[in-house]
Amino acid sequence: MEKKLEALQNNLGYKFKDISLLKTALTHSSYANEKNTVCNERLEFLGDAVLGFISADYFYGKYNVPEGELTKHRAARVCENALSLFARELDIGSALYLGKGEERMNGRNKPSMLADAFEAVLAAVYLDGGLEPAKKIALRFVARHDKLDETGDYKTALQEVVQRNREERVEYVLIEETGPAHNKHFVIEVHLNSNVIGKGEGKSKKIAEQMAAKEALELMGIVK
Repeated sequence: MEKKLEALQNNLGYKFKDISLLKTALTHSSYANEKNTVCNERLEFLGDAVLGFISADYFYGKYNVPEGELTKHRAARVCENALSLFARELDIGSALYLGKGEERMNGRNKPSMLADAFEAVLAAVYLDGGLEPAKKIALRFVARHDKLDETGDYKTALQEVVQRNREERVEYVLIEETGPAHNKHFVIEVHLNSNVIGKGEGKSKKIAEQMAAKEALELMGIVK
């Protein structure tokens, strides 16, 4: 487990002064009940507030729109699906302390558990090092996903989501090509480990690939 804690700190880009804070952030209630120790629920509570402030400050500064629009921006990018994906990118799941029951039930891959753990880890960073390192970590994800609306580079975003796990491979497969040379139409699927996760169409292969990646990200809850 020590190696996993070290790997997680490397992924976070933050070295804990008090490693016990990180261990608590990774301790699910199922493990805490079995071992009679402290779980991560209090840190999750704090992390939710820290993330809420950081994301609110970010969207307030970036968008000069009414409160309702700001709320929509935050809700779309700081939801359970998004947070669980943030956790997957950091590989938080492999470092969780779980009880035997949750281990058998594949708890390391449950979106709700991963989202909660991300918030708890963020709170641990905040308590250990203050707001700035917590903000740096949170905005790595929130700002990048928000930027998709401006760049439309969905292929890069999808690659960033899956690249943490070296066993996962993304492949774009041409399904259909129709029309004359001056007016082609392409249909492309994006595969994750041979499973279809998105499909896109366009007048060029590049556009069709971007649309396929966008659909995959929509299914993951990253974009809407």
